[in-house]
This record gives sequence, structure tokens and C-alpha cells, in this order.
Amino acid sequence: MSLRFRLTLWYSGILALTMLLFGIVLYFFLNYFLYDQIRQDVKREAGNTSQRIQKSFALSQKGLVVDLELESRDFYSTNTFLQLYNVTLKTFKRSANLQYYDVTLPLAEDVAPRLEDDEGFFEKTKVLGQDFLIYHQAILGKVDGQNQLLGILQAAVPIGSYERTSVTLRNTLFVWAFLTIIVAASLGWFLSRKALQPIERVIDAANQIGSGDDLEKRILYEGPLDEIGRLTQTINGMLSRIQITYLELDEAYRAQRRFVSDASHELRTPLTTIRGNVDLLEKMWKTTSGSTELSTPEQMQMSLEAMHDIAGEAQRMSRLVNDLLALARADAGVLMEKKPVEMLPLVQEVVRRAQLLEHTAEWHVGKLDELENAIVQGNRDYLQQLLFIFIENAFKYTPAGMVSFEVSRTHNFIGIQIADTGIGMDKEDIPHIFDRFYRADLSRGLTAGTGLGLSIAKWIIDEHGGSVEVTTRKEEGSTFMIWLPANFPLPV
Repeated sequence: MSLRFRLTLWYSGILALTMLLFGIVLYFFLNYFLYDQIRQDVKREAGNTSQRIQKSFALSQKGLVVDLELESRDFYSTNTFLQLYNVTLKTFKRSANLQYYDVTLPLAEDVAPRLEDDEGFFEKTKVLGQDFLIYHQAILGKVDGQNQLLGILQAAVPIGSYERTSVTLRNTLFVWAFLTIIVAASLGWFLSRKALQPIERVIDAANQIGSGDDLEKRILYEGPLDEIGRLTQTINGMLSRIQITYLELDEAYRAQRRFVSDASHELRTPLTTIRGNVDLLEKMWKTTSGSTELSTPEQMQMSLEAMHDIAGEAQRMSRLVNDLLALARADAGVLMEKKPVEMLPLVQEVVRRAQLLEHTAEWHVGKLDELENAIVQGNRDYLQQLLFIFIENAFKYTPAGMVSFEVSRTHNFIGIQIADTGIGMDKEDIPHIFDRFYRADLSRGLTAGTGLGLSIAKWIIDEHGGSVEVTTRKEEGSTFMIWLPANFPLPV
């Protein structure tokens, strides 16, 4: 059952109940006041007549007998019919209009007992097929000093027209209520359709989005900011967030595929070298196998070179696997163990060991006094790895020129600057240099490396709550400024 149909049923049901209650109240209210006026007139006429009834007493064999006479009046000009019943003589006296129609009003056997406890009561009955309202009033008199029921006065009026009016009113109310409910149900059906039309648009838009890949669709709504308007805004906002999430997931999926492709490429190169050298050694072994002759100096030299290449490529693969392991730990959210680290001894050791790295550029180190008493809450091994990554990159991309190492400090940070005068980078490369396997030299042949170093460095900086600034220009060199939060306790 649709919401539109349920709303129409609720609306029609409430209206039907309201109309029913209103019709019942109106019917009984009008009916009561209509008959109340008739009752008052009949009761008043009976009261006036009872006061003018003539009573006479006579003796008979049965004892004292009371004779009752109706006042002789012209009852043709009135709509009231009177009948007097003598309880003692069991005779009827009728008004002239009853005599004219030769009609006797019915008198039930329980009327006399009822009038002993009540002075009068009303009763509806039919006389000659006509509806009458009869008022029964007791005629009392004193006999032997006690009040006794002498007679019963019946005052009757025809109420056929009133009954027909009542039936007409009841039927009119019923028809009017039925037509009103039909009209209201139709109007409710139309209004519910109008009110729920934005929701239908929401459903259509959701179906289109669900059946396709277009997440840019939005629900058009130009109505007031009511419940439906707020619902539309909420759904549009949700669609925007879903679109952003989908784009992020799509980008992450593409990055993952690129990551796997680049990792496979980086691993395939040393494996190819190792396999080729192993094949070479196997051929040389087969050549000398079973022969009493020793390998020639040329073969010995080739064997040494092959084993040297195998060792170098194995070492390269080991570095690559270690880098991948570090990034995997970063992705897994592994917490880095941290403790207070004195930066001056750490940097001095890095600078000393950096002189031993293979490089062709001049290595210049500035004063390190700014690091005196500087304490960083971090991991010593990772901080050393961070500095070596930037220094090795500077040596790698500076075949000639100079690589400088400078330090500075602010109130709550220490700054470490590694600058070179090497090949530099294009400005288009800067947003991607911290991406995994990204290499500014797209040919991958200009310099050796895996393209993971700066990604690991960025993770280490983020884990220590620091930041890095990059300044570079093609063929002029690059400058990396690393900022790490630190405190500077006073020496004891």
C-alpha cells in the first residue's frame, strides 16, 4: 500500500468520523428542539383543559360515582385532539374533532398504574395509519378525603409532518456526508500526489544514480524549505559526500594499481639481472665441469662481476622490500614508538656518516649550535632515516655543485634545511614528489632509486607532527626545509 493511498485513507477516515459525529449531534439537537416545542404546546393544552373539566358526584349501586365532562369548545380550529377517560365509569368523552373523524385514541392498560406515580407522560403511537404524539395526564380528585385517580386526559397532536421532516433531515445529512467524503477523498488524493511529488523525484533520482555511474545528478527542488525541502537538501548533501568518497576510492584504487605496477617493475629489474647472471654462471660451470683445466682469467673475471651484480641487485631488492614494509606499517596504522631525543648528537652523527656516502658534489655543513638543548619527542632511528633520505636524494640529483646542510630554530620548532644545486624539478612535479614510486625523471634511467624515499620521509614527518617546505627550479636545484616540533629545556 503506497504512502499516497494511506494518507488519503487517513484523511477520508478522519473526515468521515468528524462528519458522522457532527451529523449525529445535529440530528438529535434539531430533533430534540423540534419535538420539545410540540411537547410544551400539548402539555400546556392538556393542563389548561384539565383545569376546566367539570366534575359531578352521584350515588349508585356501586357507590359514589364521579362524572367528568369536557368543556365544550370549538376544537376544529386547533390541531389538538382531546379524549377523557372516566376510570370509575370506564367511559370515554371525546373532543369535537375526534367525534368528527369518529376516532378513539388508544389507551393501554398500563397507563393508569403509571399515572399513579407520574402526573403525565408522552407516548408515540399510530392512529388510522397516522403518527400521533399523545400526552397522558392524570385527573385527580378527593374521595373520602383522599386523592384518587378519577380520569385520564389524553391530548394528542399529529406528528406525521415532523416525522417526515426528521427522516428528510437524516437522509439529507447522510447523503451530504457521503458526497463530502467522496469529494474530500478525491481532493486528498490530489493533494497527497502534489505533496509527495518531490519524494517521487527523489526516488527517480536515486534510481538513476543506482542504475548508472553518474554521481553528479542532484534532486531539483524549488519549493519551500519544509520537511520535504530539508529532506531534499539532506539527500543532495549525502549524494555530494558519496560522490567525494567514490572519487577518493577511485583515486585510491588507481593509486593502488599504479603502486602494484611500479613495485612489480622495480622488483622485476633486479630479478632479471640476477637471473641473467645466474644463467651465465651456470653456463660457465657446465663449460668447466668434467675438465681438468681451470677457468681462464677472463672467466674468473666474468664470474666475479656476475656475483658482484647479484649481490648488488639483492641488496637493492632488500632496500625496496624494507621500504615497502615501512609503508605497509604506515598504512596499517602501526604506532611509532617515541621518546625524547636530543637532536644535536643525532644530527652530528648523521652529518659525519653522510660524508661517507657516495657523492660527487661538495658537502657543506653549517653551524649546528641552534640545536643545543633541542629535544624532539620521536623515534631516533626514523629521524636518522628521514635525514639520510633527503641527503642521499640531494647527492643523487647533484652530479656537480654543492649540497648544503643548515639548521635553525624558532620558539617551538627546529628547522633542518637540505639544499642542492642539482637538476631541480618542474613546478608540475612538486605536488607529486611525495607519492609512492613517483619519479621526476620519467625514464627511470637518469638516476637509480625506487621512488619510495620521499613517501617514507613524509610519513615520518607527519608522525612527528612536523611539516616540510619545498623550493625548486629546473636545472638550478632544490631546497627542502623540514620543521619538527621541539622544546628547549634550560640546562641544569
